[in-house]
Amino acid sequence: MSVSLPPLVEPAAELSVDEIRRYSRHLIIPDVGVAGQKRLKNAKVLVVGAGGLGSPALMYLAAAGVGTLGIVEFDTVDESNLQRQIIHGQSDIGRPKAESARDSILEINPYVTVNIHGEPLTRDNAMQIFADYDLIVDGTDNFATRYLVNDAAVLLGKPYVWGSIYRFDGQASVFWAEYGPCYRCLYPEPPPPGMVPSCAEGGVLGVLCASIGSIQVTEAIKLLAGIGEPLLGRLMVYDALEMNYRTVKVRKDPNCAVCGEHPTVTELIDYDDFCGHVRLDDHRRRAA
Repeated sequence: MSVSLPPLVEPAAELSVDEIRRYSRHLIIPDVGVAGQKRLKNAKVLVVGAGGLGSPALMYLAAAGVGTLGIVEFDTVDESNLQRQIIHGQSDIGRPKAESARDSILEINPYVTVNIHGEPLTRDNAMQIFADYDLIVDGTDNFATRYLVNDAAVLLGKPYVWGSIYRFDGQASVFWAEYGPCYRCLYPEPPPPGMVPSCAEGGVLGVLCASIGSIQVTEAIKLLAGIGEPLLGRLMVYDALEMNYRTVKVRKDPNCAVCGEHPTVTELIDYDDFCGHVRLDDHRRRAA
């Protein structure tokens, strides 16, 4: 069952004349209006990863007028990234992705404050980094970091928007343990190492990143402004070859290790170890 939620953030005090002119197409939408745009201005959103999903997410969050954007990214731009990571360009090859992304964001919208976290996300820094933001957007491409993002968000009581891409297929959802399931409710355990190829191993259609990344931003805007019905308790599955979208209901697992009635994960763990020692017959999906 779909859920409507209150706005995630309070409105900013005002919009400048320049901001009113810039966001005029938002302001004339009744569901957004001045109040919604002020909430976006007052929002702090952290994007984990400035790659395939993080690129369109950061660009559209900036264009939408989200006041503060954080970027967690420690990698550098490689030529093979440019097929899908559109926030970077040819002249950025060899530069830190976080710095390249920051420059592109400020070119799109100079009214945005950009915070760079140019280090790997780990169990030692995740809680501290997440604490300063209202909402997390997960643009990662490995299971260890996905479980880390989930557990840190649950422990801090923060919502996050998740996305995943592979070849022609994409998935997206909203996880917020206070109101619905978390990522572990959907995927209690990671697949065995090597079972699911990465994009580097299996490939990905570049434009698929835009399809899923834009959905993530749409969900983020809805949560921040308190409009519409978010993908909370629903998994959206996209097949680009068939041009087909479908949603699968996801139920909160009362036995979930992190958000269940009797959680066994009460602090961040070693996620590399967690994702490296799972039996094939233990991998299961909880959806209905």
